[in-house]
Amino acid sequence: MAQKDRALLARVTLKIPRELYDNVQRLIEGTGFRSVNDFTVHVLRDVVAGGKLHADQSGLSPQEVELVRQRLKALGYLE
Repeated sequence: MAQKDRALLARVTLKIPRELYDNVQRLIEGTGFRSVNDFTVHVLRDVVAGGKLHADQSGLSPQEVELVRQRLKALGYLE
């Protein structure tokens, strides 16, 4: 099996709301990201690399955690 075929088999589809997709697309215009998918993978890798999202283990104050949650909600990642 060719390397490209293996890479395609190693991917999955992640469904997000169209509005969020459109917002991210506008957000990345003029940046180095080639697609919404590239940006999403970058953001998720960054979040996952940080480990757990519990406030007590993040090194962030409760106020900082709340600001992050508000930002994620504004971006459409949280309801």
